[in-house]
Amino acid sequence: MRHLATAAVLLSLASPASAQMIALTPGQIGEIFCIARLGNDMAPVEGLLTDGLRDAIAAAQAASDTIARQHPDEKPPLGDGIPWQAYPDYAPHCEAGPAILQMDESRVTVSHVFPDSPEAGFADTLVLRLVPLAAQPDSKVWRIDDVEYATEPSLRGILAGIGLPN
Repeated sequence: MRHLATAAVLLSLASPASAQMIALTPGQIGEIFCIARLGNDMAPVEGLLTDGLRDAIAAAQAASDTIARQHPDEKPPLGDGIPWQAYPDYAPHCEAGPAILQMDESRVTVSHVFPDSPEAGFADTLVLRLVPLAAQPDSKVWRIDDVEYATEPSLRGILAGIGLPN
């Protein structure tokens, strides 16, 4: 009987407790953003967006597509894709700075560097929000809610202006 009790205790220790999701830190999200920018493939970042930013991108893309159909000889607003950074130039170096945490918001500076022309470098800021998971509402994760550009207002500001009359 003692062996059976020992086996039961060992089995209970070996079985996983409630599965814990591994959440990304704001700094890790900044690093993923930089890796995606350097690889010119933002698919990994698209999975790290808030629903609000994802909806804003979808609405702007729909408006841009409508404009493209109405004016086939002109480049539509999102003809070069989503403007993930202040300038469209490819920077061969990207570095995520430390995260600044403020309650349910975090900011991560993303520096885009041109080694041959350091004066051309610029820094944008990722704005992250702590949002509940749909599958586990008691659990919260960091998601990108906006990109504040070095020069212009923000990604959301640009997206909101697409399709509006000039």
